[in-house]
Amino acid sequence: MADPYQTLGVARGASEADIKKAYRKLAKELHPDRNKDNPKASERFSTVTNAYDLLTDKDKRARFDRGEIDGDGNPTSPFGAGYAGGGGGGFAGGRARPGGQNAGFSSQGFEFGGDNADMGDIFEGLFGGRQSRGGGFASGFGRSAPPQKGASITYRLAVPFVDAATLAPQRVTLADGKTIDLKLPAGVETGTQMRLAGKGEQGPGGPGDATVSIEVQGHRFFTRDGDDVRLDLPITLREAVLGAPVRAPTVDGAVMLTIPGGTSSGRTLRLKGKGFHKKGGGRGDQLVTLQIDIPADNKALTDFVETWEAPGNPRGPMGV
Repeated sequence: MADPYQTLGVARGASEADIKKAYRKLAKELHPDRNKDNPKASERFSTVTNAYDLLTDKDKRARFDRGEIDGDGNPTSPFGAGYAGGGGGGFAGGRARPGGQNAGFSSQGFEFGGDNADMGDIFEGLFGGRQSRGGGFASGFGRSAPPQKGASITYRLAVPFVDAATLAPQRVTLADGKTIDLKLPAGVETGTQMRLAGKGEQGPGGPGDATVSIEVQGHRFFTRDGDDVRLDLPITLREAVLGAPVRAPTVDGAVMLTIPGGTSSGRTLRLKGKGFHKKGGGRGDQLVTLQIDIPADNKALTDFVETWEAPGNPRGPMGV
């Protein structure tokens, strides 16, 4: 069982932001789609995700820090397989010895001295029970732990780029065959974790939770820049020289974009509110970089350029 702090490479007192940052870095490095020829990376990706799930669950993290559960979320035992040399496991068949200087634990089992050993103190340390005023054990001794909930389940969800930008609902098929429509959060990105309460495996204490790990897919012409979307848009030489309205794709659909006359390649125009939804509200923009498309074999254009004298030196400001 791995220590979740060591797995993520963070200190025990790490903040939630530090834990999330460490997980995102590891998730990007170890994601199965980037390590198709490395099965160990896939195994470590699962281990890293489980560690993140435990440390971002405040209750589980506190219980792990107190030593009540291990790195896999399973309850720990104060005795392990057995205690005090009694071959059958559990308590050995001890006997009470008359008081004396050497009274205490014996290799044959428990031996308590009448004057030097306080059974109430011993069991209070082991079980958290208290000794009653009459000298007997309180009712807390031997109390069984609450039923354990079922195991957690982690799902990997690939979200199309445009769906992530527009927060389109995603349909997820669970392990039991049922489907749910998942509402993406603002600011969603690769590595975002979404918790589904009660959608894990069934256990004696009820179902566990499920976690959906998001991976935003790439796009053939859009790229992401923080909350903004970038696009290289080809335009003709005529559109660049004379200016013209042209259709440009956005994550919300095509819009009309006005190209100013005399535009050079590399000029960037901004479409407000056509980017990703921000965590704090509002949306980023779409940044459209214009690229003049020059035809390779156009005799009329070639003849024109050969007789055209371009004024000035565009490389003059560079000193060449």
